[in-house]
Amino acid sequence: MSHDHKHHHPKLSGKNLLFTILLNVGITVAQLIAGFVSGSLALLSDAVHNLSDVLALIISYVANRLSNRRKQNLGQTFGYKRAEIIAAFFNAATLIVIAVFLAIEAIKRLTNPIEIGSNLVIWLALVGILGNGLGVLLLKKDAEHNLNMKSAYLHLMTDMLTSVAVLIGGLLMKFHQIYWVDAVLTIIISVYLIYMSWRIFVDSLKILMLFAPDHIIIKDVEKAILEISKIRNIHHVHVWQLNDHTIHFEAHIEFKKDVKLSEFDIICAKIEHLLAHKFEIHHSNLQPEFERDDNKEFIIQD
Repeated sequence: MSHDHKHHHPKLSGKNLLFTILLNVGITVAQLIAGFVSGSLALLSDAVHNLSDVLALIISYVANRLSNRRKQNLGQTFGYKRAEIIAAFFNAATLIVIAVFLAIEAIKRLTNPIEIGSNLVIWLALVGILGNGLGVLLLKKDAEHNLNMKSAYLHLMTDMLTSVAVLIGGLLMKFHQIYWVDAVLTIIISVYLIYMSWRIFVDSLKILMLFAPDHIIIKDVEKAILEISKIRNIHHVHVWQLNDHTIHFEAHIEFKKDVKLSEFDIICAKIEHLLAHKFEIHHSNLQPEFERDDNKEFIIQD
C-alpha cells in the first residue's frame, strides 16, 4: 500500500460564509414581505431563491465545519471529507427543482398578468443586488478551489443577477406599465438557474458515484506504469475521487520475476511518483502479484 500525502489544499475558515448566511436571512425576509405586498412574482421568486440559498449556505457551512474539524477514526476512516460534495450536490439539485417550479408559475402568470407595486420591487431589488454582491465578493476566493464553496458562490451570484433582472422589470413596470415583464423575467431567471447549476450537479454526482475524474485517461495510466521494466501486467484497476481534490488509485501489479519486498517498495515509490506528478493522483493502493491465478482483466466486471 502506498500513499503520498505531500500535497496541499487550501483550508477554508467558513467565517465569510457565516456572515453571508446572516446577510441573506435579512434579504430573504425583506423580499418575502415586499413580494406579497407588491404582488410581484419575480420578487417572490427572488425571495424563494434567496430562502433556498439560506438553507444551501447553512448546509455548506455545516459541511465545511465537518470537513475541516472532524478527523478520521475507527468508525469513519475517511472522516467527513465527502460532506462538502454531498452539500454541493444537494444545493445544485434544489436550485434546479426551484427553477422548474418558478418557470411553471411564470407561464401561468403570462396568461393573466396583474398590476404590480413597482416601487417596492425596485427598492428590494436594490437591496438584493447590494447584499448578494457583498456575499459574492466574500466567497469568490474560496470558490476557486472548492466545489462546495463554488455551489454557494453560484447561489449568491445567481441571486445578484436575479435582483438585477427584477430591478429592470420594476423600472419597466413603473414607467411603462409593462406588467407581463414580471413573468418573462421569472422564466429567464429560471433558465439561467438551471444552466448555472447543472455543471455542479453533474460533477458532484460523478464524485458520489465513484466515477474516474474526467481529466484522467486510465489507459494512459496503464501505459505509463507498464513502462517500468519489471512489471508484466496491471489489472483490477479502480480510480475515483474522494472529494474535490483527492484522487484515489488502486490496482494489482503483476511482476515478471519473484521480487523481494524491499524491491517492491522501491518500485512502489516509482509508481507513486509517476502517479503524483503526471496524473495528480496522491493516494494509491498497490497489490503485488507473481504468477497468481486470478482475473487479469484491466477492469474487473463484478
